[in-house]
Amino acid sequence: QVQLVESGGGLVQAGGSLRLSCAAHGRTLSSSSMGWFRQAPGKEREFVAGINLSGSNEYYADSMKGRFTISRDNAKNTVYLQMNSLKPEDTAVYYCAAGPEPVGRSWSYWGQGTQVTVSS
Repeated sequence: QVQLVESGGGLVQAGGSLRLSCAAHGRTLSSSSMGWFRQAPGKEREFVAGINLSGSNEYYADSMKGRFTISRDNAKNTVYLQMNSLKPEDTAVYYCAAGPEPVGRSWSYWGQGTQVTVSS
């Protein structure tokens, strides 16, 4: 069993930056691919970014490429999402997830989410 805890969300102006963190408890992070998802009000949860076990491969949704960066520190059991050039449409609850693959639907564990609000 693994527990994922996100942090780092908040209110930021358009054009600003935030860094989200996701700490894993109960199992080493190095045995799982990790991902970030988000869900805006009235919308379905969508994939944001994924990273493989070693951190050598990263995957992004098209709308996040060039603005968001996923990274991981297996020694700290933590995965990060650096978000730059934020837009109001990035407002959502952001979730981290752990699973066997960095993309796709096979996510085994989810965090509780952290709210990101981008003001115009």
